[in-house]
Order: sequence, then C-alpha cells, then structure tokens
Amino acid sequence: MSSSKNKIKKGDYGYIRAQQKQQVLYTVLAFLAPLSVFFTGLYINRTRNTVFTVIAVVACLPACKFAVTMIMLFLQKPMDPSDHQMIEKHKKGLVCAYELVISAYEKQSYIDSLTVCGNTVVGYTSRKKTDIPFIEKHIQTILRQNGYYVTVKIFNRLADYTGRLDTMWEHREALEKDIKFRPDPQEPELTRNEAIMRVIYAISL
Repeated sequence: MSSSKNKIKKGDYGYIRAQQKQQVLYTVLAFLAPLSVFFTGLYINRTRNTVFTVIAVVACLPACKFAVTMIMLFLQKPMDPSDHQMIEKHKKGLVCAYELVISAYEKQSYIDSLTVCGNTVVGYTSRKKTDIPFIEKHIQTILRQNGYYVTVKIFNRLADYTGRLDTMWEHREALEKDIKFRPDPQEPELTRNEAIMRVIYAISL
C-alpha cells in the first residue's frame, strides 16, 4: 500500500495528533535556514549588524507562522478514542469527519465530529466551553456563502449526536431528495455532501 493511502488527512480520526507532530517538524526546519544565515554572518563579521541579520529576520516570518499553527494545535486535545468508536458504530455510510478545529476571526472552535446529509449538518463537541450558537451560525454562514443552504446543529452530548446520525441514515433518501447539485468540473467525483464537507475543511486548521 502506498504512503499516500496511509496518510492521515483533514477530517480523519487522529488528525490532531498527526498534525502536532508534523508542525513541530515544519517549525524546526523552517527556523534552521534563518538561524544558519544569522550564525554564518556572525561568524564571518563578528557582529550582528550585517545584512545577514536582516535576511535572517525576514526569513523567520514563515517560520513564525508555522510556530503559531503548532501552538494552536497543541492547545487542542485529541478526540477521545471511545467517542470515535461509538460514532463509527452509528455513522453507517454518512459523510462524516473528525477532529475539526473551525477557525473564525473571533475564535476557534473544536468539533469532535461533523456529519453532512442533504441540507442537514450536525456535529458533536466534547468541549464544555464551546460557544455552540456561535459555531453553528459561523458554519452555516460560510456554507450559504458557497451556495449550500443548510441547517447546522451542534450537540454537546454524544448520545444526542449518535441518535441524530441514526435518524439521518434512516431518512437519508428523503433528506437528499430533489436537491439540485452541479459537480465541480475540477472534482467531478465529489458528491454534494462531500463538497459541503470540503468547504468546512477549508475553514479548519
């Protein structure tokens, strides 16, 4: 099996932990180049007041971006394995994602799992301090700006979420009936539910 098939992608269970490790590596590598330039200039000129220092400072900007992302990811606790196992038992063939850190100008919100079916988007967050009305409105606004007029409901009780998944799977044909969808020519294989999830990925870390 190829490494691309084994790679944990956004929306996969285990994404937070995988990204934490990846961002540490990216941050370290990103700082190596500017630090090398700086110390090379310091060694050659015996002073920091050189063009080498200026180049090193400018080169640190991308590295700082990686560092910020790394810090934000380490502030997120990975999903409870038992929660993942329970959701897996109920999602059936629904389009479902895990460990999403939804970003907005005002704040970031962690969603353990999110599922799409027709014009219904439901999610579950285990974080008690999550501003649920805010994140529901934010996701709905972004999706409607992209032409998907959906309703969004986020639960903070796992049993409520899995119960809704059972209902959605049972009534999936009715939920998706008469919904018009024109596939993206660049990604014609994507279903409408997958296209909606792709938009949500775009606003997630």
